[in-house]
Formats: sequence, structure tokens, C-alpha cells
Amino acid sequence: MQHTVSTKTLLKASASATLVAIVALITFILPAEYNIDPTGIGQELGLTLLAAAATEAPNESAQVGSDEYQVIEVVIPAGQGVEYKFNLQQYDKVTYEWLTDGPSLYFDLHGEPQGDTTGYFESYAIATLNGMQGSFTAPFAGSHGWYWKNKSDLPISVQLMVKGQYEVIGLK
Repeated sequence: MQHTVSTKTLLKASASATLVAIVALITFILPAEYNIDPTGIGQELGLTLLAAAATEAPNESAQVGSDEYQVIEVVIPAGQGVEYKFNLQQYDKVTYEWLTDGPSLYFDLHGEPQGDTTGYFESYAIATLNGMQGSFTAPFAGSHGWYWKNKSDLPISVQLMVKGQYEVIGLK
């Protein structure tokens, strides 16, 4: 006995599956992954804490001086900019690679001298890319790192891998 499914039944099933997927996206995925909670249910269920924990900077500075890469996940909210920094001494060297999970980001890799109150900073690279790798040697002691600007309508996740001589400052 052969059982056939009508086009009308397939369309109903597809519409139902799409509706369930949209509800799951709005109710669970957006709050847990991106801290976007249009219904408020994500906060009630504690899901927004998951997204917040993923984007928080470490509370303690971490001195790293090994040849192994440290992997850091930074989420850049839609339409916003985020700065992630490291404290380096003069002539400390950092090797890095970063990449996004989607579109390109405007970025400025720069440093600010320790103790400077004038607002001076020196840019090492400015571009719009979805990834970059390289190394730099700090020309002066101070905070050095990236400013990323997300011009899209969705959050973009950056995976930053660094090794060298530095102390993590984190999100600024």
C-alpha cells in the first residue's frame, strides 16, 4: 500500500515547522546567544545570563607569556562598537589572528601610552575586514588592542587568538 501526501498537507507541515523555528529563535536562541530578548521570556528563564557571560571581560588580569594561543570570544552587538585591550610593556611582542563569524567589521588596531591623559593614541592598522593575522611590537608601554565597529543589523562574533607578552585588560 502506497501512501501519498498532498501538497496542502506538505505546505501546512512546512508552515508549522517554520512557525516553531521562529518561536524558538525569538524565545530561546536570541536571548541565550545574543542577549536580544524581545519577549522578556529569556530573562525570566535566565537565558540572557548566558549571552552576558560570553561577552564579559575577565574580572582579573591574566598575565600570559607563553607560545600557546589564548582564544578569546568577543561579541560585537548590531550597530555598535567594542574595544578589547591588552596591557603591554615597551617592546613586548604579540602575535594575533582574529576572524568573524560573518560580515566584515571596521576595525582600528591601536595603542594608548600608559599614563597619558591627552587622549593620544597611535593606530597600527585601520581597515574593514572579516579577519586578519599578524604581529606587532609595542612601541611604548600602555594599552593596545582593537576597536571593532559592527555596521550590520545582527551581532557578529569575533574569535581573537593571541600569544606573546601581555596582560589582558579586556572589554573597555
